[in-house]
Amino acid sequence: MSEASADIAIVGAGAAGLFAAIWAARSNPTLRVVAVDSAKILGAKILVAGGGRCNVTHHAVDASDYSGSTPALIARVLGRFGVDETVAFFEQLGVTLKREETGKLFPTTDQARTVLTALLQAAQDARIEILHPMRVDSVAKTATGFLLQCGSDSIAARSVILATGGLALPKSGSDGSGLRFAQLFEHTLTPRVVPALVPLTLHDGHWLTALSGLALPAEITVVTGAGKVARLANARAIPVIRGAILCTHFGLSGPAILDVSRHWLHSIAADNASHLVINWLPGTTESALDQELVGCKGKSVIAALHARLPDRFLRAACGQSQVDCTCGIQQLPRARRQALARLLTAERVVPTGTRGFVAAETTAGGVPLAQLNLDRLESLTTPGLFLCGEMLDVDGRLGGFSFQWAWSSGFVAGCAAANLASALRGESSPA
Repeated sequence: MSEASADIAIVGAGAAGLFAAIWAARSNPTLRVVAVDSAKILGAKILVAGGGRCNVTHHAVDASDYSGSTPALIARVLGRFGVDETVAFFEQLGVTLKREETGKLFPTTDQARTVLTALLQAAQDARIEILHPMRVDSVAKTATGFLLQCGSDSIAARSVILATGGLALPKSGSDGSGLRFAQLFEHTLTPRVVPALVPLTLHDGHWLTALSGLALPAEITVVTGAGKVARLANARAIPVIRGAILCTHFGLSGPAILDVSRHWLHSIAADNASHLVINWLPGTTESALDQELVGCKGKSVIAALHARLPDRFLRAACGQSQVDCTCGIQQLPRARRQALARLLTAERVVPTGTRGFVAAETTAGGVPLAQLNLDRLESLTTPGLFLCGEMLDVDGRLGGFSFQWAWSSGFVAGCAAANLASALRGESSPA
């Protein structure tokens, strides 16, 4: 058994943890900064993000792009290290970013490995010691700081940064240990900690599962059992989600589904009759489509709509609506025509669940920001304990927002931990 000492010990060396370590070490190069991670491969989430390209951030980031804690609290952290600072940081490491039409910023190499390699090199240049694979079994408060127990080894540290991530993608090492550590220090978690940015499942035999591989633009609304638009915790209506939906053999995926998933999960927790209403013709209402069909005299159903929807989808939708797609519009019974218009513009879809944390890109819920000093992301219950990243109750929509939260919160926690460690050593931080 051996014991090591450090000024700052960081539990977790993913995006937020590495960023916190780098800025802690840069704030005061004389500090000994140690990062501990249980994963065999560091930065697994970085490597798989954005289809292996790593969506580093978005060109425009605002607190309204996030859910969980209140926008005002989120904005205070984002304001400390924003998109411009992120772009400049990576450029200084030799990683140039390009903006795509969606506003997402990717490395010009289109390789996530470029981002991870740059972060690890920056950590090495800052003389950060990364211990992995090494699991932190416990974190305890001592008279002089904290003691991390890692199997038969231990690390004594003046301050600790918890950056273990949430529960999403457990194979990357996100097993919820940081959430448990936070609870030991009198922090409470949100009532629900659920997968976010996760595909949704449908019941066996649902007509959409037969269209596996087909992607269409759509609008999604979360609706309560009473037929009203579901609301967020702050009473604001959940916004209509727009984007592509991908039909799969198990249910639905694609950008719009990933973005709506956390809202649907929170809605059904309050009202188990909550469901999704999908408009497969964005911008078109049921009544408008019905009138459009009425005006298509001399055309068959499929001929009237083939320019707006793929034939494969149309034929399946007609079958679901009990409509002969080769039937002339004028020969189609009114009830059947209206049923088709309703299916195409306001289909009621009831998911059976999600693909779970194993397929989720992030976690919704965690430690509320209200339990931290937001200027430092330091625990209000335990001085010297800092938290950042996904384990906090902040989750961004698809598009690089979760990574921006990792960079912003990692920067705040890392700099603050360095300032505290410097003060405890009786010196001031150069930064």
